[in-house]
Amino acid sequence: MAPLEQYALIGGLQTAALVRLDGTVDWMCLPRFDSPAVFAGLLGTADNGFWRLGPTPDAGQAPPPATWRGYRGESLILDSWWETPHGLLRVTDFMPPKEGPPCLVRIAQAVTGRVSVTSTMNPRFHYGRTAPLVTTEDGRMRAVAGSDAVWLDTDAQAPTQHAQFSLTAGQRVTLTLSWGPSHAPPPRRLDLTAALEALEATEEFWAQWISACTHDGPYPAAVIRSLLTLKALTYAPTGGIVAAPTTSLPEDIGGCRNWDYRFTWLRDAAITLVSLLRCGYREEARAWREWLLRAVAGDPENLQIMYGVAGERELPERELPWLAGYEGSGPVRIGNAAATQWQLDVYGEVIEALYLSARRGLILDAPLRGLLVQLVQTVQERWQEPDEGIWEVRGPRRHFVHSKVMAWVAVDRTIKLIESGDADGPLDRWRDLRDDIHREICEKGYDKGRNTFTQSYGSKELDASLLLIPQVGFLPPDDKRVIGTIEAIQRELSTPDGFILRYPTSGDDAGVDGLQGDEGAFLACSFWLAQALTLIGRVDEARKLFEKLLTLRNDLGLLAEEWDPRLQRQVGNFPQAFSHGPLIEAALALNHADGYCEGGESR
Repeated sequence: MAPLEQYALIGGLQTAALVRLDGTVDWMCLPRFDSPAVFAGLLGTADNGFWRLGPTPDAGQAPPPATWRGYRGESLILDSWWETPHGLLRVTDFMPPKEGPPCLVRIAQAVTGRVSVTSTMNPRFHYGRTAPLVTTEDGRMRAVAGSDAVWLDTDAQAPTQHAQFSLTAGQRVTLTLSWGPSHAPPPRRLDLTAALEALEATEEFWAQWISACTHDGPYPAAVIRSLLTLKALTYAPTGGIVAAPTTSLPEDIGGCRNWDYRFTWLRDAAITLVSLLRCGYREEARAWREWLLRAVAGDPENLQIMYGVAGERELPERELPWLAGYEGSGPVRIGNAAATQWQLDVYGEVIEALYLSARRGLILDAPLRGLLVQLVQTVQERWQEPDEGIWEVRGPRRHFVHSKVMAWVAVDRTIKLIESGDADGPLDRWRDLRDDIHREICEKGYDKGRNTFTQSYGSKELDASLLLIPQVGFLPPDDKRVIGTIEAIQRELSTPDGFILRYPTSGDDAGVDGLQGDEGAFLACSFWLAQALTLIGRVDEARKLFEKLLTLRNDLGLLAEEWDPRLQRQVGNFPQAFSHGPLIEAALALNHADGYCEGGESR
């Protein structure tokens, strides 16, 4: 299986596809991010579904990798180029961000010479398990399995699963794969003219979207690509935002830490929105706030930590034994049992996003104000309970310090909204609550002997989430306890590369998270360290770490969840919102330290 660094992301704000360096689509779910995959070779073999388009390989040889590739400007349109002995081939892949059923458009063009091109498609529905019934109707190939169908259209010849054609300089061929319900009329056919119009419209869409960015400072390419990636993970019909477009890419190659991230985590979505808001994007926040109201409905006391992209509550976790897993890393899971966990910190992240959206001019209407009050009332009632925490441990609940800090954030931001006239509530009572939470954390979550906050009350372990203490304003950056915590995390949770682990793992024994095995350095935590170092005045050290982290991105600027220091490669679901959001935040902190004026604002 190819390393994750070889994959590109394309998407149309309903679902996404991963395209390998050799022109193979190894992963695509239809019609939504969390729908069953039609191409699932990423988690198994070619028998589980793929679609390759590129130069015809020599007999007995593997398809050649692209000579070079890149996104077209600031977009999600992927151009891949192959220099062959007989000419130069370009393949353009994109998914139009449009209303209606999603489709994947692939355009092959001979730029010079004469090039032999091969398209090989092996759709396998239901995550690579079901071979479809393939027929040809009215010049279109139709593949059907149960309730789903895909249509292949091409202007080259009669569409088939395997086709080879020759292009001379200037000639191009379009292949389009469209989804639709198997019982419904077929989706609109995209001929060459319509495909080129869709390409132009897609290019214009992304150019217009990125033009709203207010970021002004160093690292513009890294920030803009991260913003585009976050936007690509939004589900436009509802405003939901997925954590990643993939499931079960392992945190440890060969290990069991394989999870489905194709859902809307309140925490991850809120962090994504904070990054977007700080760079000038408000419409995504408006859409997500409406999604939040629908998802929570009239039941905020039973707030889940994640929902489906349309607000679905039932996300049962199960394993798919017919898929071997990425590089043999099983099991492959769909659904996520963590949806039923109690995670106190989520209240803080959600209210922080609502707070920042209000500061950016999005009024909190009566339903949102009511929700805000109910969320804080839940914090007031339950903040002294143990929880599973930000890392969704599958071991016993604990009094995680980060969870308590984010409970403090929930109350603090609500108080500020009340003080500014943007919310209503019992101000004096919640001020007392804020003080009570702060006092308990400092008494029970701080190890005086080591001058550091700890992972949970009474524990000796550290946790990288403690790096957020100065960022959220719980304590000022120059507080000795903050500096001591940052330095302790650097000493005890650093890899040899200088990147940061989330917390200590226990190898073959089940640790605090209730799981066996280890994992790589969590990229969000390393970006948090860069931001924390900036806040305490160690800007040169922060910049050095930040720039080292940027070198971990693939050639297209994409990041997975983690970095494996042993294998020197990205691991975990890819690309990951929880990596690209903290990248943006760290860049903004460095820009602020350098005196640049940002569109965002401090907490």
